[in-house]
Amino acid sequence: MPSFRLGLNRRALLAFNAAAFAAALTVAPAFAAQDEGPMKVPMDQLMAPQALPDLWLGDPKAPVTIVEYASLTCSHCAHFTIRTLPKLKTDYIDKGKVRYTLREFPLDPLAAAAAMLARCSGDKREAVVELLFQTQSSWAFGKNPLEALTSTLKQTGMGQSAFEACLNDDALFKKIDAERTSAQTKFNITATPTFFINGAKHAGDIPPDELDALLAPYLK
Repeated sequence: MPSFRLGLNRRALLAFNAAAFAAALTVAPAFAAQDEGPMKVPMDQLMAPQALPDLWLGDPKAPVTIVEYASLTCSHCAHFTIRTLPKLKTDYIDKGKVRYTLREFPLDPLAAAAAMLARCSGDKREAVVELLFQTQSSWAFGKNPLEALTSTLKQTGMGQSAFEACLNDDALFKKIDAERTSAQTKFNITATPTFFINGAKHAGDIPPDELDALLAPYLK
């Protein structure tokens, strides 16, 4: 479970400079024991309006609400999206038992850039997030991450001008940063992925074979 150590650096984000990103990413989020803080958050606080609107999957009346805080450069977040989210959708979201949303908690400038690009994709945001997690190894950890990210986003129809315009959107950048800062200060989130299940905090990846047991108490 990577922990947050690196502040967002918009100058590096906008520089399109592979060296700057490589240097930033050498300060890699590490595995570390964390002060988890409160293990239960009141739902009215968790569901208060965010800097960016929540984009939900599932029935608003579902008995279980899951909020995930994730970074697009977090390998454990990718594992959840690739391995567990399909089961969550099929067995719980599609059956009206769970509603789910992902909130941005970028661990580094590249993750912030990816989060901005996903938001700039409009109604494609969910599909773009899934694509970025599925292809994470090809764009997040190489020598030219922004170039690789550009190529990846071209698969969604985003051209170079739209790509650069999105990363130059100062208002969007500030909202991404505000959402991360709010989560860090209000809910003591220091690592990704972190889930809130009906307000109960669960830090770390959720493997698919643990999903049923984890959700069972909420669906009695």
